[in-house]
Amino acid sequence: MFVLLVSKITLSSLDKFTIDTMAEVKEKVISQSNGSIQDTKLDKATYLNWYEVMLRIRRFEEAALKAYSQQKIRGFLHVYIGQEAIAAGIVSALRPEDKIATAYRQHGIALSRGISSDACMAELFGKVTGIVKGKGGSMHFSSKAHNYIGGNGIVGAQIPIGTGVALAEQYKGTDNLCVTMFGDGAARQGALHEAFNMAMTWKLPVLYICENNQYAMGTSVERTSNVQDLYKLGLGYDMPSEPVDGMSPEAVHEALSRAAAHIRSGKGPYYLEIKTYRYRGHSVSDPGKYRSKEELNSFKERDPISETEEKIINENIATAKEIDAIKDKISKEIAAAVEFAEKSDFPLGSELYDDNYVQKDYPFIMD
Repeated sequence: MFVLLVSKITLSSLDKFTIDTMAEVKEKVISQSNGSIQDTKLDKATYLNWYEVMLRIRRFEEAALKAYSQQKIRGFLHVYIGQEAIAAGIVSALRPEDKIATAYRQHGIALSRGISSDACMAELFGKVTGIVKGKGGSMHFSSKAHNYIGGNGIVGAQIPIGTGVALAEQYKGTDNLCVTMFGDGAARQGALHEAFNMAMTWKLPVLYICENNQYAMGTSVERTSNVQDLYKLGLGYDMPSEPVDGMSPEAVHEALSRAAAHIRSGKGPYYLEIKTYRYRGHSVSDPGKYRSKEELNSFKERDPISETEEKIINENIATAKEIDAIKDKISKEIAAAVEFAEKSDFPLGSELYDDNYVQKDYPFIMD
């Protein structure tokens, strides 16, 4: 038996977080980067791609929530709404050859990695046309073709897995890295510290990302962690570590680019605490009563999709017509994905034991 501690962040502590994120994060980054921070010049294509990636995730997750309410999707469902800027920054800062291991709030990361909306939606519907043939569901997308190690349903379990993938890349002599993502709740897992120590000792090519959305289920960071700036956990291992504004694709892109360059130079791992916020509850069954409407709305005012669209238009990066074309494209894509999932077949019962082990005649899978 365990007791879930639920607390509500006060508005005063929320204000402190907002100030830290907007005003002090850059100062902290500068202090850890020998006094300078790269002012990355980003082109039109990058901004439009960010906008498309984030909008695709948002509309996909909204469609998934609707399908869940219609009982077309069963089981767990953890949506990425509000955190889309992280996925966008990963797309532009990293290479397709880099590996990604993450937790179970992972539809958005999978979509940003290039896995189709059709395959992702069909997986949520439990259909054979899903990315893992309907056997994984919401928490267990995976694709070797996209170097996506996938989601993991056990809190923190992906941290040593991602570290091991990085070891494999080092052993093979590539300059690829493994992005290993986890939430603020997983930052209290002992496996994190074991992995951090090993990665630094062996200088493994791993980029650790803590997606700090302020709550582990319904329990706030300030209620469960003596160290509330979670990037500081890496400093105990002399690991380069910094906080990042996770509501800004530009900030995420710059931090990931800097971290990737460090790792590819052979200097070992890097750790980013990306401070973000989820607009919905922990899962579809969570009403989120542990936080106030004022807190939620304060983050919605900095919505990464809305702010990116405003920047594109106000700074004449692209036209409203181009933005509308992306909106129309995504709307049609997601509607088609839902139709594709609905019309696809469920897996056959006879396929239950397929694709579990590489060894075809593995002797311990059946009686």
